[in-house]
Amino acid sequence: MTQPSSPSPTATYRLQLQPDFPFAAAERAVPHLAELGVSHLHLSPVLESVPGSTHGYDVVDHSAVRAELGGERGLRQLAATARAHGLGLVVDLVPNHMAVPQPAGLNGPLWDVLRHGPASPYARWFDVDWDGGHDGRLLLPVLGGPLGDELPHFVVAAGDGLLRYHDHAFPLRPGTEELPLPRLLASQWYRLAWWRLARSELNYRRFFTISELIGVRVEDPEVFDATHRTVLRLVRDGVIDGLRIDHPDGLVDPGGYLARLHEGTGGRWTVVEKILTGDERLPASWACAGTTGYDALRHIDGLFVCPQGSGRLFSHYRDFVTPLADEGGDWEETVRRAAYEVVTHDLAAEVERLVRTAARISGRAPRLGDHAPWALRQALRELLVRLPVYRPYAADATRAATDAAMLGRAATGARGAFRVPEEARAVDLIHDLALGRCPDEPDGDGGHGDTPDAADRADRADFAARFAQTASALHAKSVEDTAFYRYPVLLSACEVGGDPGEPALGPDAFHAYCARVQRDWPTTGTVLSTHDTKRSADVRARIAVLSECPDRWRDVLGSMAEAAVCGVGSGVDGAGPADPMVSWLAWQTAFGLGAPAGGAAAERVAPAVLKAAREAGLRTSWTEPRADYEEAVTEFVHSGPCGPLGAPLAALDAELAPFVRANVLGAALLHLTMPGVPDLYQGSERLHTALVDPDNRAPARFRPELLAELDGGAAPLDLSAEKLRLTATALRLRRRRPEWFGAAASYEPVRAEGPAADHCVAFCRSGRVVTVLTRLSLRLVETGGWWDTGLRLPPGGPWRELLTGREVPGGALVGLSELLADAPVALFAAE
Repeated sequence: MTQPSSPSPTATYRLQLQPDFPFAAAERAVPHLAELGVSHLHLSPVLESVPGSTHGYDVVDHSAVRAELGGERGLRQLAATARAHGLGLVVDLVPNHMAVPQPAGLNGPLWDVLRHGPASPYARWFDVDWDGGHDGRLLLPVLGGPLGDELPHFVVAAGDGLLRYHDHAFPLRPGTEELPLPRLLASQWYRLAWWRLARSELNYRRFFTISELIGVRVEDPEVFDATHRTVLRLVRDGVIDGLRIDHPDGLVDPGGYLARLHEGTGGRWTVVEKILTGDERLPASWACAGTTGYDALRHIDGLFVCPQGSGRLFSHYRDFVTPLADEGGDWEETVRRAAYEVVTHDLAAEVERLVRTAARISGRAPRLGDHAPWALRQALRELLVRLPVYRPYAADATRAATDAAMLGRAATGARGAFRVPEEARAVDLIHDLALGRCPDEPDGDGGHGDTPDAADRADRADFAARFAQTASALHAKSVEDTAFYRYPVLLSACEVGGDPGEPALGPDAFHAYCARVQRDWPTTGTVLSTHDTKRSADVRARIAVLSECPDRWRDVLGSMAEAAVCGVGSGVDGAGPADPMVSWLAWQTAFGLGAPAGGAAAERVAPAVLKAAREAGLRTSWTEPRADYEEAVTEFVHSGPCGPLGAPLAALDAELAPFVRANVLGAALLHLTMPGVPDLYQGSERLHTALVDPDNRAPARFRPELLAELDGGAAPLDLSAEKLRLTATALRLRRRRPEWFGAAASYEPVRAEGPAADHCVAFCRSGRVVTVLTRLSLRLVETGGWWDTGLRLPPGGPWRELLTGREVPGGALVGLSELLADAPVALFAAE
């Protein structure tokens, strides 16, 4: 943990900036957000990006603040207004990549590289393998079809020095303007190619599998300085107070990058979008306050999943869907198959680059082994698919032992994929190179071994970095973007950082996590909803209730008989007559949204279900869409879950409303009072039901009049108002008493006593704040309620409940049926 040089936020509020919600719109929201109780606005990327972008992660110019948002003047005005209301600004920063825009001239540095090639002063900016085929040219996979078919669509504008293709424009290499078209194309520093060639032929690093985003080499000090100059100037000027770092796992050396950034910002509060899996820990050496908070999301959500009920729900899912083990029937098998598909297909170009590098290293030192390219390729794939985390960190000494053990276990499994033991030695080479080790090679063999030459050292360093970067892309694409959509048993568990195979976590695991965070990363970020979550927190809270009543969910679907399943029609080529998996997913999605059946709900649910089907890649996909299948799915959503057949969902919704309320309020209170800095996504201070993007990226809408009414003493009339009151109460307490929640604070579990103790989660912050909430409330009711279960508040006090004003003496054992008589949550303070 690195303590920030300036005070950490007490809470941040994420705003998705876009042309329809620019700096001026954010400025108008400042008085309301200050009244809500946050300390900082958290802005999506603010640097110049592709025109019309609704997210800003496609940066084209690091030197300028985005004009469509209001430019630097608009950002400074927003900062001044925020400061006048006691708020600061945290900004999202994208160091890993830039856009390959249309036209390419929007990205000035890339344009210069396309014109001048490796001789361009900007060539060092981009992660290009100029020796990776294509006669030393950069592959640009932008053509709609094979080159021969597209030749009639090229136009040479010699006077302007441009080559045009539909809406694209590319610079011509000087001196080639008058060449015949075939020679002209072959003479450029880039090779224009069919978009389908990207997966196997691309020779630049990209963001995951998105060829429109090219990797930037921020590990180069000159590139770091050039791409961070504007942001660091705004930090020095007091416009920006903190940073969120997007996708650090894409960088060659995240730890080194963060150290340089820490120095450049003077130690401002910085969190990183690092997704931890299982028991993985953030590297202790990183100069940051912690993660953006997906690990907190996992621990909060897990509390509201019934372990027994989720197992029974899986049984019903298996009966309804009848999936194959590796197509949603078994979580680990589903992940493994998805990983093999991604590493052999989507990331083929990235793997081939690693194969070439490993072959060069092996070829220089015969003692390392005489390995055929196919053996190196297989060793790479078998190691990569067995990594349980996003990536190793070869350059980080604090992770060396952990990563070595992890890769050792993966290597043991990878060797078993080879029939000939001697050929399996390729795994040993890849294993050592991935860890940044120099395999044992005696001196006197052409200068290699303990003293490899400069080219060999560069290749070894390059391999370790590329292996880690490829591992990160593989995990994201195979787990988050594929397996999550092939295993829709309980959709609330299919979330970034989640584990659908083990969705439930108990109070002990939650308390242990919180104690560790308070000790190691007390000012880390925490989240429940973000621009990247597949379902907002309140949608997940609704769906989680199904783990407490799996038989009712089975009965709802069973009551509709065959109408519950999407009938695709036997005429769809290869699609099959029906798709029970997408049907199960559609019904849960509609229930999670909770909107009245009708066209408005269908217009939101149908795109989310179609995106899920394309990401799953079993019946349709982004690159091979099947129109008949997708039309059938859309029609099913309109007529089924969001249509006349959806009446059983409405009845279930009414029946489960009290338990949904407990989940929504309980998760919100945990998020707002647990260790860390809570980040609220726009609109989530009220009931916020949003599906995957673009549904969750609509311009922000605020209700300042509702907050004013509640502050004036009005009683909440619905769950949305009740959540708003709870959120404002907790945020204001954090802002008023930051020492109770910050780096010097403490965290202590408060244990309930009695037969229903596991249904209560309670903890004390710094001896002055007590959070109490109900978990698995439906099961609690079914087993007779709280009975004589009580909670002993810590000594001291008196303790005042901030939502109702009631007081309880310190040290008293209070029955939970009394303590939580009015609401499933309570927030006490001893001020």
